[in-house]
Amino acid sequence: MTAAIGTAASVGIYAAQDRTIGEGIDDASASQQVKMRLMAADSAAFQEVDVEVANRNLLLSGSAPTEQHRQAAETIARSVRTVDHVYNEVVVGEPSTLVRGAQDELITAQIRTRLTASPAVRAININIETFHGNVYLMGTARSQHELERAAEIASVVGGVRRVVSFMQVRSPDQPYYAQAAQAGPEYRGPDGVPGGDARN
Repeated sequence: MTAAIGTAASVGIYAAQDRTIGEGIDDASASQQVKMRLMAADSAAFQEVDVEVANRNLLLSGSAPTEQHRQAAETIARSVRTVDHVYNEVVVGEPSTLVRGAQDELITAQIRTRLTASPAVRAININIETFHGNVYLMGTARSQHELERAAEIASVVGGVRRVVSFMQVRSPDQPYYAQAAQAGPEYRGPDGVPGGDARN
């Protein structure tokens, strides 16, 4: 029952975002696959590796004990066919503490609050990951200005060391009736053969 509720809630979020429900489900599935493969490969080494997927772009953040583990995590992430790009921000040998983890969660919450309050940003399209004060933004923006504004908002939150944006500019799809209005009515001659744009 709980899993069903969680799935329904996720679908609701995808429907509100500037991506299709199918794209949202594909991203969630890719994230889950990578997490499962990391745990199967070495649960102890990869327990602090975080996985975030947005628009077929995958972010690895957190920490791993060695450079070999860091590279192995990237190899595993690239093995999932629904992932186009992998951004590897895993650091070597910097495990988090309970205090540091709580601080990062507070930073993420504060950024989320500020993004939601900003009329210039559609916060639901943005995923936030924070590790040791390093903030990573994933998702989509409707313009270059919105992308830059989101990074600016994140950068002024207390405790943030740096902001790395992997967001992409993507205009929301127009409904079919808006596309038809832009195209204009088609003129047809008396015999019903298309004769060009009625506005000409």
